[in-house]
Amino acid sequence: MQTVLFHSTIYGPIHSRRLGMSLGINLMPNDGKICSFDCLYCEAGFNAQGPGKDGVPSREAVKKQLRRKLMEMKEAGQTLDVITFSGNGEPTLHPEFDKVVDDVLRLRTEFFPDAKVSVLSNSTMAGKPAVAKALLKVDNNILKLDSAIPHTFIAINRPVSPNCLPEGVIADLKRFDGQCIVQTIMLRGEFEGKHFDNTTDEELDALLKAYQEIKPREIMLYSIDRKTPADNLEKISKEELQRIAERFRKAGIKVQVNA
Repeated sequence: MQTVLFHSTIYGPIHSRRLGMSLGINLMPNDGKICSFDCLYCEAGFNAQGPGKDGVPSREAVKKQLRRKLMEMKEAGQTLDVITFSGNGEPTLHPEFDKVVDDVLRLRTEFFPDAKVSVLSNSTMAGKPAVAKALLKVDNNILKLDSAIPHTFIAINRPVSPNCLPEGVIADLKRFDGQCIVQTIMLRGEFEGKHFDNTTDEELDALLKAYQEIKPREIMLYSIDRKTPADNLEKISKEELQRIAERFRKAGIKVQVNA
């Protein structure tokens, strides 16, 4: 079974194809996964691996470890483009997410004031006031929407809650008044006998309508790039991603393609 990617709270820095030189913050367990989605393409594996035994790191532990790492990088003369909340699950599920964001912003300003702070979120907690307020503080509030059509959304993202549907996610994202980036993975495939494809005309029209309602700062389009827990997933080519991006651009949407 494919398992978690990150075995520490602070990891990297690593080069992100979307964000540059990135220092990661994993607010989920180091030995397991906790997520409100169970995406077929998740690089950290399926939720079935369990949450592990370590639990989520405390706010103080995150602050202490981040300070130590930033101090080491500063003393070594290293550069840093971004500090990114990502890891073994959904970062906004951390019970003190909003307070951790405040700590990270202060430490960023102290050690690398030119670096950005980004959050990669699956959007499921975006309707929670404390989480939304924290997301509005960071430089790059990156929120996921892989499909605006319920059956495809459920097939690809496999939300833990049966009440999580794209119309609710879209409604939550609209409340950011454009202060967000929407991230969409494009893929085709089959899982447990069910075929899915979010690159069809119907899917792209529904996504475009959602983007027009959300009015994000930009869209990030990408496809799978690493090993996935589900087999039979098709990586969309750079050429096809560019064609899809151009379709959105013609409607006035700013699009970044990461391939």
